[in-house]
Amino acid sequence: MTSEQLIVLYDGVCGLCNRLNQFLLARDRDDRLRFASLQSDFARKVLQRHHLNPLDLDTVWVIVNYDQPEERVLARADAIIHVLTTLGGLWRVASFGKIIPRKLRDAVYRTVASARYRLFGKSDSCMMPDPHFRHKFIEV
Repeated sequence: MTSEQLIVLYDGVCGLCNRLNQFLLARDRDDRLRFASLQSDFARKVLQRHHLNPLDLDTVWVIVNYDQPEERVLARADAIIHVLTTLGGLWRVASFGKIIPRKLRDAVYRTVASARYRLFGKSDSCMMPDPHFRHKFIEV
């Protein structure tokens, strides 16, 4: 199992994204995950550094090896698969998702993303994390 730190960049007003964060927080036993809203200056700067659109709120991004020479950004289904696999245990089976061609994985991801506000709701502002998890959020 890897000991890398990951930063999950998520749409801070998306109900589905906030549920994903709650799911990940409850299972991050090794304290390897950090979170930042896509609406934050932090996310904007990191994505621009990688020539990615910081206004693309339909994508969950995962930053691997932040601020290191080998820093990289994963998007959509690849990001979800990587972060689930990092949780370890039974969640490592998520790695089998990679046998599905990326085009198909991302098409399913985009379909869910396009309906996420309608299905899971949208907040007026970013969720405030539980004080117990506040240290895991960048720019709270």
